Amino acid sequence: MPGSPHSDRPPIRLTRRGRAVLVAFAATLTLVALWLTVGPGAFAGSAEGHDDPARPARTVVVEPGETLWGIASAADPGADPRRTVQRIMDLNGLGGDPTVRPGQEILLPAG
Repeated sequence: MPGSPHSDRPPIRLTRRGRAVLVAFAATLTLVALWLTVGPGAFAGSAEGHDDPARPARTVVVEPGETLWGIASAADPGADPRRTVQRIMDLNGLGGDPTVRPGQEILLPAG
């Protein structure tokens, strides 16, 4: 508009770096929005590693001579025992110690 105080200013121009920052910021906002919408575990891998919340976990009692590896192999024979052992350890809060004792109750992941 002629006569306005802003008419003598040149238009704002974005440099290449400015455009890159703007695109990165928009992409970050989009990823955060997606993460909040579908949940934090959605981008961790395939659905194979996630438990179905509708299916409750089973509980087993450790028998003498049993190992976590054997329990994991019996719980999910078609899966990689290493992954099943890790899921059992995570579910039971065993940390980095895969040792189980006779009489101990262990939660098994559903599925």
